[in-house]
Amino acid sequence: MRARYPDVEDEVVRDGVRIGYEVYGTGEATILLPSSMPLVHARQWKAQVPHLARHFRVVVVDHRGNGRSDRPRGPAAYALAEDVADLVAVLDATGTRRVVAVGLSGGGRRVLELAATHPERVAGVVAIAPAVLLDRLGFDDVLDSYEGLAAINSNFIAEDVDRFAEVFLSACHSDPHSTKPLEDALGWARGVTAEVVIDFFRGNVSPRQDRLRALGAQVRCPVLVVHGSEDLIIPHASGAAVAEATGGDLVTLPGAGHVPTGREPVRINLLVQGFTEAVFGVRRPVRDWTPARYRPRRALFLSSPIGLGHARRDLAIARELRALRPDVEIEWLAQHPVTDALAAAGERVHPASRHLVSEAAHVEGESGEHDLHVFQALRTMDEILVANFHVLADLAEAEHHDLWIGDEAWDLDHFLYENPELKRTPYAWLTDFVGFLPMPEGGEREAALTADYNAEMLEHVARYPRLRDRALFVGDRDDVVPDPFGPGLPSIRDWTAGHYDFPGYVTGFTPVEDRDRAGIRDELGWRPGEPVCLVTAGGTGVGLPLLRRVAAAYPEAARRVPGLRMVVVTGPRIDPETVAPLPGLEVHGWVPDLYRHLAACDLAITHAGLTTTMELTANRRPFLYVPLRRHFEQNLHVPHRLARHGAGRRIDWDDLTPDALADAIVTEIGREVDYRPVDAGGAARAAARLAEIL
Repeated sequence: MRARYPDVEDEVVRDGVRIGYEVYGTGEATILLPSSMPLVHARQWKAQVPHLARHFRVVVVDHRGNGRSDRPRGPAAYALAEDVADLVAVLDATGTRRVVAVGLSGGGRRVLELAATHPERVAGVVAIAPAVLLDRLGFDDVLDSYEGLAAINSNFIAEDVDRFAEVFLSACHSDPHSTKPLEDALGWARGVTAEVVIDFFRGNVSPRQDRLRALGAQVRCPVLVVHGSEDLIIPHASGAAVAEATGGDLVTLPGAGHVPTGREPVRINLLVQGFTEAVFGVRRPVRDWTPARYRPRRALFLSSPIGLGHARRDLAIARELRALRPDVEIEWLAQHPVTDALAAAGERVHPASRHLVSEAAHVEGESGEHDLHVFQALRTMDEILVANFHVLADLAEAEHHDLWIGDEAWDLDHFLYENPELKRTPYAWLTDFVGFLPMPEGGEREAALTADYNAEMLEHVARYPRLRDRALFVGDRDDVVPDPFGPGLPSIRDWTAGHYDFPGYVTGFTPVEDRDRAGIRDELGWRPGEPVCLVTAGGTGVGLPLLRRVAAAYPEAARRVPGLRMVVVTGPRIDPETVAPLPGLEVHGWVPDLYRHLAACDLAITHAGLTTTMELTANRRPFLYVPLRRHFEQNLHVPHRLARHGAGRRIDWDDLTPDALADAIVTEIGREVDYRPVDAGGAARAAARLAEIL
């Protein structure tokens, strides 16, 4: 799923060659984003477009040779003059008078040439690691080794273009923890042929110093050059020379490689935004200011939209925080389905929430039949996380809050550590698990990736140990898995114990006493003595296959459990009509107080979401849980916690046949359980820790 889709997706034909482009947003101030070279296409700007398009009109162009553009043959087809003429044709086709032209690497060279040859169309240039002085001597030589820049060789490219892409793009993405940007680039490179790559390099003979001096004389608009100090493709000195020749400003990114758009997206986005505002004279709204002594206390709560469990516990913490600090005003930056729960509770959702991209929809799009590779889903959510972080950053610039609370707000936490200067107020982080764990079927690659992501998090916290003013683990120390973060990395439990507070689990309700269960059943219309099996699968659409499979097993279960009533709750993102009706089977949509149904049933069947299973544990109800396949949290973290409480019976998806399910229902329904108690004071303790920094 993209963070933003184009408002216009079209192509222009120039001299028989189709050039694909996309337009995002509206307005006079326009940013032009051409792709760098045929090895990648316009999706290279995926981390920039969503944020910039909220502020400007953005035109993105596929370089000929990849994406939606044609792949002509011959070096002449890829001459720089052709590239520039393509950009002019797109500007004409989109009715664009003037732009701030932003280019990376070869794209940086293109936008400088556009500014030099068509100055009336370019109001300013942002050249990121511009490929102006890269020497292509020896392109056709036969070499003993083709590593590093020597890979830019016609013989190597013709022999194995995929290997060339791997070597070249790995050098482009040399920054630590760049596995996802590199993975993206290799995917985009699959859209190009060896012939096109060779034609491109032959047609783009790099200019020497004389052309650089000419560019300096011809480019009259403002220029910003951005260059990483550790660029392995274009030396930093080359970018400095471009800035000096054009009279532009140079921003050096210490430690950065060739593609900071992927590894340092927030920094790049803010640089481009600020430059464009200055060039076009865009004025930001004047921020209201109230003397501190007259300001109300305001907290901004960010609650994860992946399921509704976060919302319930966050509402409980918010209630306790208001009890401790009656003067506090709490606003929520939230998405559906969390917004439904907040509305039902009478909470205020901040209007900026409308700009958030749906993380729940992305997760649903990544799921299969009771299958969710949740670690990979988080990795592919990268552009969404960047876009949503910028919503918060914009809000923080426009309004003051005295506290940010992020309940598994991955966007906020990651990009604050990457850009700590953007922290404007005390910040508290909440989570109910720590550490990405590899699933066995992922093999060595997944083990390496999860270890790399964990190592980055450890480095973040070690570098800025006080960025999180509070870090709360929703549970107890022994609820944390003892596994290591990865080879050579510390134990997850030991590290968490040194960096988190443990307020205990937050249920969001007081467990139901046995004497009150009959009254709830009566309110729900469940007859005394009637065996009730409740089936639910959380707040996203991922659980539909489980609901359908359990519903299909109902006739056999009802035959073996006389009078069985099965109640299916689909949640807010699944249409109840998608579960086939059967006599004796009732289906409901979203139920605001689902915990009461869970407390009153004789058996529950659910996936291994922590919230639902812990609600059942707190209310001492027998339950079956079916972890989503490849979901490391549901297969590893949650079962560890449930085992500690002696709660629930696990059934894997592949074993969930109608007969096996009927057997389990017969065995478990109405069974007396003896779980470890769940302390109901977690919300109050968490709120007390938050109140200390408010």
